[in-house]
Amino acid sequence: MRTLMIKKEDAQKKWHLVDAEGMILGRLASQVAVLLRGKHKPIFSPHVDTGDHVVVVNAEKIQLTGDKLRQKRYFRHSDYPKGLKTFRAEEILKKSPESLITMAVSGMLPKNKLGRAMIKKLKVYTGATHSHQAQHPEPFQLTHAKRREQHV
Repeated sequence: MRTLMIKKEDAQKKWHLVDAEGMILGRLASQVAVLLRGKHKPIFSPHVDTGDHVVVVNAEKIQLTGDKLRQKRYFRHSDYPKGLKTFRAEEILKKSPESLITMAVSGMLPKNKLGRAMIKKLKVYTGATHSHQAQHPEPFQLTHAKRREQHV
């Protein structure tokens, strides 16, 4: 029996809609990375982009477990001396919640040309509205991403 090697033209791409309200960041990001990479399909090939497009809504309502909101730090460097800047997850969530999800998902994708093509298929929005109704995204229920109850 011969091994089937899929080509880029043979991959069927679908659109998925994921609601991030009350979801835990890491669990959501790992499931979205699987969808973007195409590992949920039987035709998965590691050298071909067989993944689907993913639209994530309600990014501002994402949750982090424990005290990560204040303790987790993100780093950026300008390549100049003393050019290191640090940001807490709390600051990023207030300023740009889309980038928090995008950074988490991109960390779980390959660090090459293929990974950069995959991350372009991720669309993240604050609020429940998005501009991809024409693509008819199907609501996707995440398997391991538990919703966390709000403690008031």
